[in-house]
Amino acid sequence: MARRFFVGGNWKMNGTKESLEELITTLNTADLDDQTEVVCAAPSIYLDFVRSLLDPRIMVAAQNCYKVAKGAFTGEISPAMIQDCGADWVILGHSERRHVFGESDELIGQKVAHALENDLGVIACIGEKLEEREAGTTEEVVYAQTQVIAENVNDWEKVVLAYEPVWAIGTGKTASPEQAQEVHEKLRAWLRANVSDDVADSLRIIYGGQP
Repeated sequence: MARRFFVGGNWKMNGTKESLEELITTLNTADLDDQTEVVCAAPSIYLDFVRSLLDPRIMVAAQNCYKVAKGAFTGEISPAMIQDCGADWVILGHSERRHVFGESDELIGQKVAHALENDLGVIACIGEKLEEREAGTTEEVVYAQTQVIAENVNDWEKVVLAYEPVWAIGTGKTASPEQAQEVHEKLRAWLRANVSDDVADSLRIIYGGQP
């Protein structure tokens, strides 16, 4: 079976109701391919607002969630809250969460497990920093990150793997299609060897970073 194309847009910490409504109007009038799944990751405070206005053909994602359903975790949101706003996806392991907020592979794995257990789709992010690429350790880094994610996945159909080289995010640098494709191919080989042939063939792997 052919993999369905997946396009995700991460709005990060940007937008107001006014500016997002303008963006949503543009998206709602766009000529979208029915064979392409489109997902917009809105700031958590606007999830309900975005879902209420966005065309149902376009899915909504949160940019993060926590590893438990509820409790004394100031500032966090849970998969249940995300779903209550009508969103179907969550981004986990984004490089900004890893390197700005210090999230560990272990914590990201726990978040992945909890999100999937609660029927939320997961866009799981992996990627190396510039110094790691220059040191020739790209494969070692992304394999280790993928391993922790894989250990916490109970349904690969609900997962999209986003390879986002950290050095190509907000730096003005870009990864060439050849560089991205090379890592994608190596990730499929890793999945074939460590998970299964079916997952290696069916999992959607996308590129995240500057176009």
